[in-house]
Amino acid sequence: MTVVDGIAAVLLLAGCGFYLAGTVGLLRLPDSYSRLHALTKADNVGLMLVCAGLAVRAASLRVALLLGVVWLLALVASTLSAHLLARRTARGEDAGDEDVRDEGRRNEDTHA
Repeated sequence: MTVVDGIAAVLLLAGCGFYLAGTVGLLRLPDSYSRLHALTKADNVGLMLVCAGLAVRAASLRVALLLGVVWLLALVASTLSAHLLARRTARGEDAGDEDVRDEGRRNEDTHA
């Protein structure tokens, strides 16, 4: 095992640890805002560490840069989705177990 392999293994294990922490936060924290915070922070750092570990082992600079692009796209996507979920929670809209498409039919029934 070379030094590069050791660095990659440490980065990958650290990334998996952050993913585990985010999952535990999702399951254990009491409200939506805390859960979103745990998921967005821990999963973004976890993905960064996993991508860094894979980039260390990458055969070329192109593959390493593509891993960086993957991480940046995931960072943007998680930021946008967390913002939308937080805004929906702040408005008091909770989908629960119902299908979102049923919302319109329920509103029509109450206005009839």
